[in-house]
Amino acid sequence: MPVESAQNMVAEMSAEQIRNLEKLLDTPRDGALLRYALGTAYLKAGQTEPALAQLREALARDPRYSAAWKALGNALSEAGRDAEALETWRRGIAAAREKGDRQAEKEMTVFARRLEKKLGGAG
Repeated sequence: MPVESAQNMVAEMSAEQIRNLEKLLDTPRDGALLRYALGTAYLKAGQTEPALAQLREALARDPRYSAAWKALGNALSEAGRDAEALETWRRGIAAAREKGDRQAEKEMTVFARRLEKKLGGAG
């Protein structure tokens, strides 16, 4: 299968996934998990701004949602918004620590340290 065909297939799958998740918004199933799933689906589809909005909404609904902090930080970093990414990971580290999510805490600590190095080297 040519690469372009595979990319088109993934884009169609992402669009369908997004449509299916959007149908659940403002229903009893709407919550942090749905907003996280929708945010990550938008990211896969290359739609950064809607992804950021949904990940932020996931965190508004559950401020201790470690995976959402990590995903939001990653999305911001990939978008070149390094200062926001660093602040997001720092807040995520605190949330993960409070929740007892050691793996997420470790991962975000590594991401934050790498970004701090990059930012320190850029100045």
